Amino acid sequence: MCGICGQFNFVGSDPVDPDIIRRMAYSIAHRGPDDEGYFVSGPLGLGFRRLSIIDLVGGHQPMFDAEETVCVVFNGEIYNYKELRAELQERGHHFRTNCDTEVLVHGYKEWGADVLNHLNGMFGLAIWDIVKKRLVVARDAMGIKLIYYKVSNGHFTFGSEIRAILAASKDHPQVDPVALNLFLRFRYTPSPLTIFRGIRKLAPGTMLVLERGECREERWYNYTPQPFSSSSDTREATHELLSLYRAAVRRHLLSDVPVGILLSGGLDSGLLLALMNEEGGPWPAYTIGYGEAFADDELADAAETASLFSARHITVKLDQAEFERSLPKIVECLEEPIAASSVVPMYFVAQRARQDVKVALIGQGPDELFGGYKRHLGIRYGEWWRRLPAGVRTGVGYAVDRLPRNETLKRGVMSLGTEGQLRRYQDVFSLAPAEVIDGLFQDDLCPEKNSHELVDYWRELVPQMKHIDELGGFQLLEIRSSLPDELLMYADKLSMAHSLEARVPYLDRTVVEYVQRLDASFKIRNGTRKWLHRQVCQSYLPHPILKRKKRGFAVNVVDQWFQSTVKSSLADLLLDESSLMFDLLKPEMVRGLLEVHRSGRQDNHKILFSLVMFEQWLRGCCSRQRSELPAQAHSVSA
Repeated sequence: MCGICGQFNFVGSDPVDPDIIRRMAYSIAHRGPDDEGYFVSGPLGLGFRRLSIIDLVGGHQPMFDAEETVCVVFNGEIYNYKELRAELQERGHHFRTNCDTEVLVHGYKEWGADVLNHLNGMFGLAIWDIVKKRLVVARDAMGIKLIYYKVSNGHFTFGSEIRAILAASKDHPQVDPVALNLFLRFRYTPSPLTIFRGIRKLAPGTMLVLERGECREERWYNYTPQPFSSSSDTREATHELLSLYRAAVRRHLLSDVPVGILLSGGLDSGLLLALMNEEGGPWPAYTIGYGEAFADDELADAAETASLFSARHITVKLDQAEFERSLPKIVECLEEPIAASSVVPMYFVAQRARQDVKVALIGQGPDELFGGYKRHLGIRYGEWWRRLPAGVRTGVGYAVDRLPRNETLKRGVMSLGTEGQLRRYQDVFSLAPAEVIDGLFQDDLCPEKNSHELVDYWRELVPQMKHIDELGGFQLLEIRSSLPDELLMYADKLSMAHSLEARVPYLDRTVVEYVQRLDASFKIRNGTRKWLHRQVCQSYLPHPILKRKKRGFAVNVVDQWFQSTVKSSLADLLLDESSLMFDLLKPEMVRGLLEVHRSGRQDNHKILFSLVMFEQWLRGCCSRQRSELPAQAHSVSA
């Protein structure tokens, strides 16, 4: 796991300033404290910071072939690199290291950019073809790693984090109103947008190719799930999934440095620890808790799981005061506002884990793959709802809408009746109706009506949905959008803030592609979520663990704290007339949401916390700008 950055003047061939590349690399030094490397040649410059995981001696980057025709900088891990290495050696390639990076060098020489389709791993990478003067920059299929970039006047700048791009220029980008609108709807900004106007992030499974004065974006990962021709019986499907899990965990444990696990009290990380034990152990397991006063604290549950599998259990305690104090620092690490309750516990548990290990496995993925959220129940059975007579649906919808609070239920009932698959999916994801979000914006800043009603990136995925059912289509969007651009994004940023590599075995490419071929009955059956995944868990976990309430690092506790923030000092950010958000948003509309929430008529805590996180982000941006350029005026408004 590392950090990469670079600049390519692909139109005018102006030489790159080496000091700019060094400044970019320095800005992401936390991602790679062990080593650094640079390659600057005419219009191209590449920078690299290394966190040494595999081949600690021989993995220096940028890495070249012996003839120096190909140059690679790479952030991530290639889990099938040993198999690819053997295949390439049979084809006549000679390796000089034991590092997975070298597979990319020789793989590109053998297959060109199609090397990406041979990889099973997580990566953000750049390949410089010295002979053809071609630069290929790519993000992995599942979007576990990130690539940010900016194209301006024939200059291309990229990095593992936004701060690398900002370090390359003294300009301070403005907020993109369309991206802000989508953030307030979804709690994250979907690819290829970022909250900054002019700075973009590569979508999962896409690449940029720059050559002959042009920059084009292509989708290199075009997997289209084909449902299995005949339904597997339960025993066969359980055996197949378990085999895939075992192989994925074995691959993800490849490391020349200590490995641990971030352990919650639930099914997913419990099964992951059990599978890790088949490959060795005992493993250090890290859990965050909040004290016995909270019914949802899961330290005891996690301790029971750790004891069951003989793990060395290490705990972290967090209180509400530390939660509020830490928010500005965590928002700065994220670089873009994200209003997910897991960000605070993730930051602190990663910080503790890094004291002992360099690599930690996390149990992210089964909820999205197998339908572990309440919204999946609505998608699974939504067709039944749409078959009901219109009068019945109208009556039920009217009754639900009159309920105090229960915003999740209200949005669910409303969205499931939406015609049009993508529009229906978007309504399910949304925290509030489009008209509510649009109404928050200052009149001269609100994006053109309906310009963002459907995320353009999602439209490009429609061909991949053509063979799968309603639930499968929704999950494909989760796997390609909300999972990489929200959950995996903050997992990467908050772990790498402490120079910790986070790995996600359940999102191994073999696992994801198998599950996408299963029909909905293997995911939700008779109202039971994650049905097939639970069948595998039954072989390892006792009944009490199988019946535990879903918490995920006890985020229900943090949710309570989030809700309480609208009664505490953080609410002042929504009432303060000098808050920076009011350069973009209408104060009276924001305060109206807060007043309705406090009255008990609606539960607006999610959208209110999104606004709080946005304000925290704005203040952090302005604070940094003032410290960097004190003599200039500063603004991050639109």
